[in-house]
Amino acid sequence: MAKRGRYQAASIQKQVIHGSQEPEFQGGATWAGLSDEMQLEDPYFYSYSHFGIHEEMIKDKVRTESYMNAIIQNPQLFRGKIVLDIGCGTGILSIFASRAGASHVFGIDAADVAIQAQEIVNLNGYSDKITIIRGKVEEVTLPVDKVDIIISEWMGYFLLYESMLETVIYARDKWLNSDGLMFPDTAKMFLSAIEDADYKEKKVDFWDDVYGIDMSAIKPSVLAEPIVDYVESQYIMTNEYCLFSMDLKTVQNQQTELAAAYQLTATKNDYCHALVAWFEVEFNHGSKQIKLSTSPQRKSTHWKQTVFYLNDVLPMMSGEELKGTLAIRKNPQHKRDLDIKISYHFDGAKHSYHDYRYYKLK
Repeated sequence: MAKRGRYQAASIQKQVIHGSQEPEFQGGATWAGLSDEMQLEDPYFYSYSHFGIHEEMIKDKVRTESYMNAIIQNPQLFRGKIVLDIGCGTGILSIFASRAGASHVFGIDAADVAIQAQEIVNLNGYSDKITIIRGKVEEVTLPVDKVDIIISEWMGYFLLYESMLETVIYARDKWLNSDGLMFPDTAKMFLSAIEDADYKEKKVDFWDDVYGIDMSAIKPSVLAEPIVDYVESQYIMTNEYCLFSMDLKTVQNQQTELAAAYQLTATKNDYCHALVAWFEVEFNHGSKQIKLSTSPQRKSTHWKQTVFYLNDVLPMMSGEELKGTLAIRKNPQHKRDLDIKISYHFDGAKHSYHDYRYYKLK
């Protein structure tokens, strides 16, 4: 069997930052304010207040250059248009849109980074072209009734983690012109199976014997959490299957909670230990079309991939099929977390397996 290198520990950090109210912005920014209650109820925004997370995202060349090329190389779409940047962060996408010829860009972000975003806008001479608004999208007021283009880098781990797409949909329905454009405009989720004996033994089977102590009671908790990390392409042992595709101009919130069937065909003889999921988003407008992929077959991104260990080890022969369903819903208690259920059905030449497992991405 193939052996894959050890994952680095994958964690989704939420840093809560508390502080006094900032002074009003200079250079055209507006102040939407954040209540003390929101600071306590939704620490998500404060994880994006620290520069470190923005450094990681900007240094992700696949991510940043995909957005830059989709915008800068399609100036005919942006020239003279009003653009809305949802979750603008440092304002880099707003500046790209302004460079592409937008008449004005409104960037919205509820995190403290909006303060630095306005400073960056001013330092680079865009204060008359870009307005940064600090606040939640659902609570702010725009100085215009409609916009022509919405840009947003809303994707989380496993595409839908953090539920930022819900905010983008809200903004689209409220402000986007009927003939307006979404950047990106399409999102797709893919699934494959992998051999992963080496890491599974280190991460999961470790608990069977800890200094002579049986700690296997911990294994269900370990298996319930998907692993977010890099998967090397040589350990993929099936075809890739597109679970779903979303048109971001028309998708509704209820469609982000879904159940999708899958069918994977083994491309070699090997043992299947886990399923791996990744996503792609597409910028299909204009003459220069861009695809941003987080596939293990492509250059790595900060999103990595999401690995789901199965209850069983499936001995698959080339050509045999693994079928099942993957269902996603928002966690009822923590709306930015995801509950995931994966069922699988395998009838091999020598063995048959039918089971399911629940996972929590948090």
